Amino acid sequence: MTVSRRRPPWKRPNPRAKSRRRRLTAGQKTAARRRAKRAGRRYPNLVDNMQAASRAAKGRKTKDPRGGLTAAGRAEFARKTGARLKPGVRKKQSEMTPQEMRRKGSWAVRFYGRAGKLPSLKDKSGKPTRFALTAAAWGEPVPRTATAARKIADKGRRLLRLYKRVA
Repeated sequence: MTVSRRRPPWKRPNPRAKSRRRRLTAGQKTAARRRAKRAGRRYPNLVDNMQAASRAAKGRKTKDPRGGLTAAGRAEFARKTGARLKPGVRKKQSEMTPQEMRRKGSWAVRFYGRAGKLPSLKDKSGKPTRFALTAAAWGEPVPRTATAARKIADKGRRLLRLYKRVA
């Protein structure tokens, strides 16, 4: 059993004492009230309100439903890891710079050109998985079969060869 060394929230100083106090929205209050009821606690209480407030901060749309990450998702990834992700290259091959050719080519080969079996491209209900939807974020058709995914990888290899000739 591990013992937490952190003080409980009710014994910590208020971190926003000087700044503007943020109030819970009606939806957050409802969620906190429901959580308290499930746990057998009276509402209002600090623990459930804190949980509802933190869930709201985590509720930003970070994954684009059409594939890839949104700008908010890339910003959150940068905050967490320090990495600077860029959106996928969606340009035509004739309009790409050499660096864009390299980025798109390496993405295609890394995702769809791996040796052996590819991860699933469809879930149990037949919808494309996040792995398959990544292609849409890079301006490619969403692959429905492993053969279609391998074609995207071949296109990536061609882009990398072209990059090496140009650069």
